[in-house]
Amino acid sequence: MSVGRRLLIIVGLKREARLGSRGSATAVCSGGDVGLLERRLSRVDPSTISGVVSFGLAGGLDPALAPGDLMLARAVAWSGRSLSADAALTDALAAALKVEGLRVSDGLFAGVDAAVLTPDAKDSLSRETGASAVDMESHVAARYAAACGKPFAALRAICDPADRALPALAARALTPNGGIDYLKVIFGLIQAPRDLGALLAAGRDSAAAFATLERAGRALASV
Repeated sequence: MSVGRRLLIIVGLKREARLGSRGSATAVCSGGDVGLLERRLSRVDPSTISGVVSFGLAGGLDPALAPGDLMLARAVAWSGRSLSADAALTDALAAALKVEGLRVSDGLFAGVDAAVLTPDAKDSLSRETGASAVDMESHVAARYAAACGKPFAALRAICDPADRALPALAARALTPNGGIDYLKVIFGLIQAPRDLGALLAAGRDSAAAFATLERAGRALASV
């Protein structure tokens, strides 16, 4: 860890926070709620941090990306706007990932305020933005970093690939602290048992992505 560096790690899930906030880093979790994330960030003192990193899972928009593939953002686009990632921080992350033996590619990330659940919606977003991956935190993290004058980077592992549909239940079952409400999952499956196959596929995808994030978190702690 560089002397004096304290990164702010922005995530969507509690499990991502646990992997990304090692060392002196601190994490802020969205729980899948962009408004909640913005309110939580408003309580962070920018003078206590040296940079902002969006970390966690992402949906694949590029059909070539598979679950577990690791991506660094060149920039984040949303609602007709875009912000570039900081080159020095991104390069430092890339170097640390290389030491960890991880392969990483770069590309444009799309930021969204609601989960993108279907292959058609992913294809539409890809065509609209040219992005390779999508998540619900990177655009908020980029805006916050820009407002505070801090360097920004985004490091994400692909979870659901471009051709994978996610059941709506996957988004509805998130709690504000980024955990999973398993009662909602159970009741959701009772109401829509046909979602079980999609939920199991999503579980396999997330297992591959989290295996990569486990190693990426160790790399992040060394930056």
